[in-house]
Amino acid sequence: MKITTVLIVFLNLAAFARQKPENKGLKDYYKNYFPIGVAITPAQLKDSAQRALILKHFNSITAENAMKMGPIHPEEERYNWRDADSIVAFAVANGLKIRGHNLCWHTQAPRWMFRDQAGNAVTKEVLLDRLKAHIYAVVGRYKGKIYAWDVVNEAISDNPKELLRNSMWYQICGEDYITKAFEYAHQADPDAVLFYNDYNTESPEKRERIFQLLKKLKDAGVPVHAVGLQGHWSIADPSEDALNASIRRFASLGLKVQVTELDMSIYTDGNIAEQAGDKETRGFTLDRENNQQKQYAKMFRVFRANKGMLTGVTFWNLSDRYSWLDNFPVRGRKNFPLLFDEQLVPKKAYWGVINF
Repeated sequence: MKITTVLIVFLNLAAFARQKPENKGLKDYYKNYFPIGVAITPAQLKDSAQRALILKHFNSITAENAMKMGPIHPEEERYNWRDADSIVAFAVANGLKIRGHNLCWHTQAPRWMFRDQAGNAVTKEVLLDRLKAHIYAVVGRYKGKIYAWDVVNEAISDNPKELLRNSMWYQICGEDYITKAFEYAHQADPDAVLFYNDYNTESPEKRERIFQLLKKLKDAGVPVHAVGLQGHWSIADPSEDALNASIRRFASLGLKVQVTELDMSIYTDGNIAEQAGDKETRGFTLDRENNQQKQYAKMFRVFRANKGMLTGVTFWNLSDRYSWLDNFPVRGRKNFPLLFDEQLVPKKAYWGVINF
């Protein structure tokens, strides 16, 4: 055999080795670090290819919408358990961890929660009673199966001059609704890990307001155990330093930290596009593909470096076949924010995450 032929064979074998064995999934590469989760829908569980992808790569799941207050509790005397039950049954049957999402949020909360029969705002006492009944019913139903709950979601205001969002929860109850939500969840399942969950946690200004809220809760003995960094990021943001700082800042309170809703938009216009039109040329270009790979690799490098403080990473949706970013902030603009393409094939970003 010629030397050139031997060299070619050697290089091919080396390249193959770098690609990692295909029988392993994300969860296997990160088994010594933290669980790898994914947000799913009941419809995906009916598709054999998507079920197989979930089972190969993930050991934790979150219901994208099925456990939110509006879908699961559309009327005061009626709960819609079917979709949530199907997701929990799938997880239990396959030995997957389950994160519950979420118990109290200003979005996707049913109107009846805040109004009486005449359409007027209810009193604080009525609203807290309704919140308690909801949390007792939902958490109680899945006690012992769901190990963690996003209890309060996105309570911090987007206005830097305010601490808390001026939601109906806040307008009627003040900040007491946050304390009570955690207390009710702890009463319903004393073993569950209870999270406060929010976005833009890497922004120093918002990070400090979230820190202020969590410290106040901790100092008051409120049973908040963990903080969820949503992780709706882009190919340009956040920086490694900003992410490192956030993980360590929240961990300094003695809280568990998880990345709960990870995706990586290929666009960098954020919410500006919603107001000023589509500013960026659309499409999954080669530059965006390469930048997405680099950014995912950076983020997971930070995750691995903080494995003692980070207890889980969950992707927000399974593949580019569907993402909530396809409609936000520009309706109808296709995004490609995940590790698997529309055919469920690993993208460059996938190899950036597992090659370490």
